[in-house]
Amino acid sequence: MWIADHWKDYEVLDTSNGEKLERWGDYILVRPDPQVIWNTPHEASGWKAKNGHYHRSTKGGGEWEFFNLPNEWTIHYPLLGMTAGSQKALTFHLKPFSFKHTGLFPEQAVNWDWFSQLIRNAGRPVKVLNLFAYTGGATLAAAAAGASVTHVDASKGMVTWAKENAASSGLGDAPIRWLVDDCVKFVEREIRRGNKYDGIIMDPPSYGRGPKGEIWKIEESIWPFVELTTQILSEEPLFFLINSYTTGLQPAVLSYMMNTAVVKRFGGQVESDEIGLPVTASGLVLPCGASGRWHR
Repeated sequence: MWIADHWKDYEVLDTSNGEKLERWGDYILVRPDPQVIWNTPHEASGWKAKNGHYHRSTKGGGEWEFFNLPNEWTIHYPLLGMTAGSQKALTFHLKPFSFKHTGLFPEQAVNWDWFSQLIRNAGRPVKVLNLFAYTGGATLAAAAAGASVTHVDASKGMVTWAKENAASSGLGDAPIRWLVDDCVKFVEREIRRGNKYDGIIMDPPSYGRGPKGEIWKIEESIWPFVELTTQILSEEPLFFLINSYTTGLQPAVLSYMMNTAVVKRFGGQVESDEIGLPVTASGLVLPCGASGRWHR
């Protein structure tokens, strides 16, 4: 398992009975997590000193309960090897919003570190495409490592949020293109334009809609999209990363897809594994999805 264990401003304090107790900077949140099927004693003090608790509804969805939590706050990630002139850490604006989220998936930091090192060691200009790019964690990491990045997400609000994170991270003037677009249609246009990328990151949702109502179902759409996206890789691509939070897309499935679509065309090597976060109370690791990585 690949473990995101370099955080200082984020911590999984404990897990029990379908929930995880987290520290986000100075604030403690309790959020549901379907992986937490065990029921262990609530011995960590944070369970009684929380600032926010997302309660899952039996009818679907849920709602937040707040205890002295600000509307917005920031945390930092100490990404190693940032370019000259950048701050020493990436900065992320957080705020609780619907579907239990805060605007960041901290487990993805283990992937940020991986591709950032590849970018820094490339010895040449690197163009990166970040698809389903959300609030820009991967975009900022790639830009901080020295890449030119194209950030694509169907939500205008998420792209605006990502821009705010970039500005706070000292990357407001970095070579980043911010695009509100349907990812599949964007890639199709890039093929027609002849545009190429050295690195591709995709973090597709299980289900989603594009800005014009385009429907995305990952089980039906991911394989043809991976095949399509290989057409915009450069002649000497650097890496390809796929993240999955969908139960059916196990690491072996990601490996099979990338070996079939990418290795047969470009050679290189594929690795796939679960990603996770360390849990302070138990010393164990909470699984948080899977990633498939290809590199030359």
